Amino acid sequence: MLHAASDDALAWTVEEACLNAWPSPRQVLIGGYLLRASGGTARRANSVNPLRGARADPEAVIAAGEATYAALGRSALFRVPEIAPDLDAALTRRGYGAFGRSLTLFADLPARSDETDPAVALTPSPDTEWLGARAALNRADATASAVYEGMIRTILLPKAFAAIRQDGAVAAMAYGVLDRSLLVIESVGTVEGLRGQGLARRVVAALMRWGRAHDAEAACLQVVADNDPARRLYAGLGFDRELFAYHYRRREPD
Repeated sequence: MLHAASDDALAWTVEEACLNAWPSPRQVLIGGYLLRASGGTARRANSVNPLRGARADPEAVIAAGEATYAALGRSALFRVPEIAPDLDAALTRRGYGAFGRSLTLFADLPARSDETDPAVALTPSPDTEWLGARAALNRADATASAVYEGMIRTILLPKAFAAIRQDGAVAAMAYGVLDRSLLVIESVGTVEGLRGQGLARRVVAALMRWGRAHDAEAACLQVVADNDPARRLYAGLGFDRELFAYHYRRREPD
C-alpha cells in the first residue's frame, strides 16, 4: 500500500504513474532509461527518462539518446529526477544546461463524500470544446494539438476529464488517471480572463472526489517550481508533500 512504502519506493511509484498518465506512442528502452518521442513540444513525452532499478553507464545512454533523436531530426533532451541523478554530471561535461525545474507533489485523499459540484462535468474522454480550450490555453498549433489528442487516446488506465463551463464555453479543465490506488492529476488550466475565480480548484477537487470514489488513496501531480499561483492552488487542496524535483537538460547552442 502507498502509506506503507518507503520514501524511495513511493517516489518511484508516483514517477511510474505520472509516465503512465502522459504516455508516448513512440518510445524505446535504453539501458534502464525510457526514451520517448511523441513529437510536438511536450518535454516529458520527448525526453529520456530513468526507470526504477539498475541503469547503464551514463555516457553510453547519452550517446544512444543523442543518436536516436538526431535520426528523428530532434535535439536530445534528458529529464533528470532527484531520485535518479545519474546523468547529471556527464550531461554537464557535454555542455547540457539545466532548465525547467519542476516538483512532484503528493496528497492524501479525504474520506469518501457524497458532496458533488454540479457545475463540473466529468467524462471518460474529452470533447471538442475541452480539447479546443486546452489548445488555446497552451497556444498549441495544429501539430501539437494532434500529438496531444493522440497521447490521450493511448492512455490505457481509467481516466476522467473534468470541465467547468461559463456561458456555455469551457472555462477550466483538467484530467485524472487512476494507476492502482493513486490518482494522477494532469493538464490543469483556466482560460485567460477567468482566472482568480477558483475554477481550477473546483475541477481538481472534483477529480479528487472521483478518484476517492474509485478507491484511490492518494493523488499526485507535477508542477513547474516557479509557478507560484499553481503551487498555492495545490497546497490548498492538500498537496503539501514534495516527493522529489526534476529538471531537464539540453545542449546549449554554440
